[in-house]
Amino acid sequence: MGDIVISSAVRENLSSLQSTADLLSRTNNRLSTGLKVSSPIDNPTSFFTAQGLNNRAADLGTLQDNIGLAVETLSAAASGIESLQTLVEQAKSTANSALNTKIKATEITSTASFTDPTTALSAFANAASTETITINVDGATTTITAKALTVSKFVSAVNGISGVSASLSGSALKVSAASGREVTIASGVGSLGSDLGLTGTYDTGTNRDSFVTDYNNLLDQIDQLAADASFNGVNLLDGNDLTAKFNEDGSSSLTISGVTFDASGLGLSDSTTTAFGTDSGINAVVSTLDSATNTLRTQSSTFGNNLAVVENRQNFTDSLISVLERGAGGLTLADTNVEGANLLALQTRQSLGTTALSLSSQSDQAVLSFIR
Repeated sequence: MGDIVISSAVRENLSSLQSTADLLSRTNNRLSTGLKVSSPIDNPTSFFTAQGLNNRAADLGTLQDNIGLAVETLSAAASGIESLQTLVEQAKSTANSALNTKIKATEITSTASFTDPTTALSAFANAASTETITINVDGATTTITAKALTVSKFVSAVNGISGVSASLSGSALKVSAASGREVTIASGVGSLGSDLGLTGTYDTGTNRDSFVTDYNNLLDQIDQLAADASFNGVNLLDGNDLTAKFNEDGSSSLTISGVTFDASGLGLSDSTTTAFGTDSGINAVVSTLDSATNTLRTQSSTFGNNLAVVENRQNFTDSLISVLERGAGGLTLADTNVEGANLLALQTRQSLGTTALSLSSQSDQAVLSFIR
């Protein structure tokens, strides 16, 4: 090109066309990529600043996945507690049903015969004044002085005890208990079996046995449900802790302590027919179930507060990611409306430049007329 001589007018128009072509290429690139800064060459400051903002947004996006898993883990634990509460209520209903079920064998009839109610019970006729007969009715103990004890005095003393009564029907001594009560009769001296013909403790029967089985089965279900309340390998109801990180370096986080909410962890244990054989035993079971319900409700509130915190941070992180991406876009994204207008103007300028180049070359073409 150095050997070709171009007039100054043509050179100026050619330079203008080249500049317009460069601008057209840049504008077309911005329209096709949507970016006004696509490399450090375009604008180093804007490019690297936007890259930093986008990198942080990407890191926070990864954290959002973990935060989402934390939300689901807490939701699984909350659902587990709700189901555990239902099982505890069912166990309480079972215990109350047992409490309302009456025990069999409420009357004991002596095998000895008593024709005279004033007859002294021989084993206690000469008993020391300190000797007593103990009668236990459903956990409540009453004592009767054994000295000079007669049949009528025994009947009178027993009738003075709540929940049990005695009578002399014909020649047979009868002791009756209120339905659902357990009565035990014992003495420090003598033999009740030979003097009264009573065995000492009447059979409580098996009417409540089925409730014991149902109750223990429910406790097994509590164990299984607590073990199944896991999500992504973390079970907050089986002693696992959960840490939710809210920023890139982990300096902002929340650690949620797990609990052990199987039957044992709730203070519940398998019951026996002995425990369900008395009202006081069943009431003790109901008391532990009430305590377990309060524990579940308290922990449900704690998990609910933790869930609210994690969801709040999840929403905040979503907003922050949008702000970062918007900021990066403001530095690098092209305004397609502006670039479209620029393209139209450059196309017009290119057309005018071509016309101007043609006009500027006409003066050089006039030399040809002399050659002809």
